[in-house]
Amino acid sequence: MTMRIERDDLTHPLVHALLREHLSGMQANSPEGCVQALDLSGLKTPAVTFWTAWDGDALLGCGALKALDDENGEIKSMRTAQLHLRRGVAQAILGTVLAEAARRGYARVSLETGSSPAFGAAQALYARNGFVRCGPFGDYVPNDFSVFMTRVLPGQGCNPTGER
Repeated sequence: MTMRIERDDLTHPLVHALLREHLSGMQANSPEGCVQALDLSGLKTPAVTFWTAWDGDALLGCGALKALDDENGEIKSMRTAQLHLRRGVAQAILGTVLAEAARRGYARVSLETGSSPAFGAAQALYARNGFVRCGPFGDYVPNDFSVFMTRVLPGQGCNPTGER
């Protein structure tokens, strides 16, 4: 597999299909009212940068970075296409997202994911990459389903609670 990751304008039909798969999966594995995934219009806002991973014409996965403020970002819409699971796609996209966050000078990057077994692989990916559990951030409120995680970026001088 030859993977290329590129900034994406969210116009390709395969990207639309993968995002539908993502939302469908979130809805199938989350209690009503607990899906925090962005739809296509939510991903097209200026605060969000979106990437896709490709092997030739095959879409492998996607991920996004949402600017929360000048020092904090949020990972959104991480999804690997079903046919390409366990091939390093999510790791590669996460690396791209974290590199962009560091380039922007963010102090930390946070995320929300689910607590059910369906989200175990995602939680493990983030933990392997230095993310630790934290409380709600941004506009999130605590609930029994959400797991919040954060990672302080190297050289940015703050702790996981965001205090300096």
